[in-house]
Amino acid sequence: MNLKIAIVGLPNVGKSTLFNALTNGGALSANYPFATIEPNVGIVPVPDERLDVLAKMYETEKVVPATVEFVDIAGLVGGASKGEGLGNKFLANIRECQIICHVVRAFENDDIMHVAEDANTAAKVDPKHDIDIINTELELADLETREKVEAKRKKDPNDEHIPYLTEKPVIYMFNVDESQLIDNDKKSELAKMVAPSQAVFVNAKLEEEMAGMLPDERKEFLKSYGVEEDALSELIKAAYKTLGLQSFLTAGKKEVRAWTIKQGSTAPEAAGAIHTDFQRGFIAAQVCKYDDLVRLGSEKAVKEAGLMRTEGKDYIMQDGDVVEFKFNV
Repeated sequence: MNLKIAIVGLPNVGKSTLFNALTNGGALSANYPFATIEPNVGIVPVPDERLDVLAKMYETEKVVPATVEFVDIAGLVGGASKGEGLGNKFLANIRECQIICHVVRAFENDDIMHVAEDANTAAKVDPKHDIDIINTELELADLETREKVEAKRKKDPNDEHIPYLTEKPVIYMFNVDESQLIDNDKKSELAKMVAPSQAVFVNAKLEEEMAGMLPDERKEFLKSYGVEEDALSELIKAAYKTLGLQSFLTAGKKEVRAWTIKQGSTAPEAAGAIHTDFQRGFIAAQVCKYDDLVRLGSEKAVKEAGLMRTEGKDYIMQDGDVVEFKFNV
């Protein structure tokens, strides 16, 4: 399955800067409302160090990671549900995504323009107020949608259900000052504000500075600020956890690849993520754990240790399973 994340927030909270950092997409980032007019879209690989390890083991240069698609939605404002700012057009873009990443400003900067005040008025740092504005607009948009759906169903009871925006899970990404990245008290305060939704903390400018760095360079750069993981890794982990997703792996001479599936998926359902024919003609799955494979060094060694299993249709897939499917169509 393809993971699609909508990045939303008020204008000038660092959305497009963050989008650029996540995707290296070069989205326009500027300090004025609606710098993003059409939604920017970027598809990036899901970071997974296991793939490089397996690629060396199987001596293949073809590595195919799972991917995530980010959609940078134009900055919403109060009244968006009624067409203010860029209005309903962008609310429609959100409907196409499985999860919302709500970027919230928590950093101080007197040069940031206030979208709802005089242009010379500095925007206040008020995360709860900003979150409430976006949530209200999503609720109002859903109310209007609900009225339209009910009107259509009076004419046609079988009319297709439109997904409501407020039903989509949300991850809150707080764009914080550098000092707040390691301020556990401040982060705890912000996390409690949005619980039970997950909170992720980033500094968009630092993320942007890392563009073009190699993985090891990024790690060292972040470590100098007391941070373990970059925004992409943090956000994808939060999205996988929120949506109940996991990855299984396939490995061989031709390629090493990660596949995204729902937690609780059966072996045939996982096979279907590769191709519908695999699910329809499923016979069995040859499965081993990634950790066992790496520890022992080869499939042969895993088999000799009795750790390669043949599983049937009822097997529930686990994160990190390395699988070869047997099928007949």
